Amino acid sequence: MSNTRVKNLIKYVIPTMLSSVSFFLFTIVDGIFIGHGVGTNGLGAINLVMPFVMIVNALFMLTTIGGVTIVAIRLGRSDTEGANQAFMHAVTMGLAIAVLLSAAGVFFHGPICTLLGASGTFLEMAAEYLFWYAVFIIPSGLSTFLQGFCRNDGSPLLVSIGGIVGTLGNIFGDWLLIFPIPWGLKGAAIATGLSQTATLLIVLPHYLLKKGSLRLHCTRLQSSLVKKIILRGLPESISQLATPVTTLCMNLVLVRHIGDIGVNAFSIISYVASFSIAVFLGTGEGLQPLFGQSYGAKNGKNLKFYFHTGLLINFAGSAAINALLMCIGGSVCALFGADRETLDFTVHTMSSYAWGFIVMSLNVMISAYLYSTKRSRQAIIINVLRSLVVNSALIFLLPAIFGSGIVWHTFGIYEAAVLVVAIALLKHSERDGIIYE
Repeated sequence: MSNTRVKNLIKYVIPTMLSSVSFFLFTIVDGIFIGHGVGTNGLGAINLVMPFVMIVNALFMLTTIGGVTIVAIRLGRSDTEGANQAFMHAVTMGLAIAVLLSAAGVFFHGPICTLLGASGTFLEMAAEYLFWYAVFIIPSGLSTFLQGFCRNDGSPLLVSIGGIVGTLGNIFGDWLLIFPIPWGLKGAAIATGLSQTATLLIVLPHYLLKKGSLRLHCTRLQSSLVKKIILRGLPESISQLATPVTTLCMNLVLVRHIGDIGVNAFSIISYVASFSIAVFLGTGEGLQPLFGQSYGAKNGKNLKFYFHTGLLINFAGSAAINALLMCIGGSVCALFGADRETLDFTVHTMSSYAWGFIVMSLNVMISAYLYSTKRSRQAIIINVLRSLVVNSALIFLLPAIFGSGIVWHTFGIYEAAVLVVAIALLKHSERDGIIYE
């Protein structure tokens, strides 16, 4: 059994981490090319648009995670028909969300950017990026949906290949559409959209050629299953809101207390943070099929093994990232082409922010374990606290009390506060052992 567990970890977690890191490299590569090809203000404009981008991702996760959680449990019970029913419900719901978000971004990109705090120097640049990003929301959304289910359908390696190919395409596209063809932020958005479309085309044959258990087919939506998908997906969807809500609050506080240099520095820190988050989310998403299948099979030993291994992987990974940033943080920040003043300021503040990755990695894993085993209520509480309530309250409150310097520590402080609650909820939910429903 031990060998089987290790093989499952290798099969699911490693490819998913690679895929997740590749996906977040879209953002990082954009930042590097924009920093050198457009300038520091281009980075600031992208940072102001990020809350909208992350909200889009959060809504995608609502149907994707909700669907794959149900699919994994049903496959664990050998209920292929039920798994396919949940699959098509989730894809249909996700496609509807993508159409609405695309329309909102295309027709209301200016007002949305103003609402996100863009003005003066940043407004025109931010609006241009958001418009072209919105043009590709539908194929990007389909890519996200089908990758999540392909992983649960026994093909995590194909998902990883698609993510890597998409990232390489994005690197080439960014170079082509920012330097030889000087389209600036417009070019960066188009390159990202085309590369995600390429990933979709790589994953789609898995379904068209019927290589797994899941099938694309017409279905009539049932309200009970729609509600169940939303309930199962809500914890991770709320978790995804942590980044846009934090970014929006941080930008407002930085503009008020520090100015443009604070916004530009935080944009670079956000790019570095996105890589770290990719590692943590990749571990959780890779373990989600294993959690679900073990739960469906009522195998408590496997559940505990995968959960404890996930905590260890995330803790070690976050500690390694912190150590790496301490050693080469300046070189990493310099990749984004910031001016000397912004670069010095960013390097000075990076360590004050990065320690929070360690605490966050544990919260992410506990949440993934809970929502994958039908404990959505506990996972929702954790993610509401860390994504909407505690983070926003402390980001505004602490600088008002202790001064602007503490703003960089607020990330780690609010994650630590939530971790205490997460541990208490986890222990309480298992006070009588794991309950299988």
